[in-house]
Amino acid sequence: MLIDRNLTRRTFLKRTAAGTAALTAGLSAVSAPAQDAPKPNWEMKLSASTICFTKLPIEKAVEQIASIGFDGIDIWSAHAGCPHLDDALDRLGPDGVKKLLAAADLDLYSFSVYKGGYRQYAELLGGCGGGVAVRGSSRPVPSDQLTASMKAFVESLKPDLELCEKYDSYLAIENHGHALLDSADSFKAFVDINTNPRLGIALAPYHLQRIGEDVADVIRSCGDQLLYFYAWQHAPGTAQLPGVGPVDFKPWLAALADIDYKWYVNPFMHHEPEPDVMAKELARSREYLLKCYAAVVGS
Repeated sequence: MLIDRNLTRRTFLKRTAAGTAALTAGLSAVSAPAQDAPKPNWEMKLSASTICFTKLPIEKAVEQIASIGFDGIDIWSAHAGCPHLDDALDRLGPDGVKKLLAAADLDLYSFSVYKGGYRQYAELLGGCGGGVAVRGSSRPVPSDQLTASMKAFVESLKPDLELCEKYDSYLAIENHGHALLDSADSFKAFVDINTNPRLGIALAPYHLQRIGEDVADVIRSCGDQLLYFYAWQHAPGTAQLPGVGPVDFKPWLAALADIDYKWYVNPFMHHEPEPDVMAKELARSREYLLKCYAAVVGS
């Protein structure tokens, strides 16, 4: 199975080398942990999304993500014209995807299926060993209709969740501006209503910041229903990325540690620059997150 929620030897070696380099470069630039108590038992894994390299074929996108040092990968369907998941479906098939990722030493984390939907790619995801499928929610509603609308939305996902069971996968619903899953109250409603272990949340701080919500508080409210975390801030251009824009990510990582988040932290942005610039900025972002992680866990 390609998703390994435990720390593999390869991931350990990657992280140890990267952490040593980060400390040598000067961990003093990172301030003290946001929480008083260190969390030495939490392990952070890092992934990246192929949409960051939309202009490249999937093989080259995988090569770029692996060369930067990420542990896992999120393959995107055709949102904003990203070709990767449809190419994987039509040309590579599950064996081809597994071979490609094994050669790059990357774990398959997720398929982002905002365009096309989960059902179109469910069999492929299962054939690749299972993973998380990320999608949006539904249209927004007035606050007095939130609970009823959230119940109806969760109920509507039953056919997809049956496929998740069949293909050993999970469905993560992303929050978005002007959507059913948007405010902190909507997160709480979702968590209270959802009882299916294969259904959870993909949390995008970018959209929470736009409406003034406390990202760390929302992370904690998700608990073990958090299946995907975009390390993504509300800022222009590459400043959306951790360590490039102004946001201090340590409180957010501390919140992930508090809930013992098992999945990947995925630095992210939209409207990506040219591949060489994107690779450089993602590498910068990865190093920053490793420094923040070291500060949070007290190592």
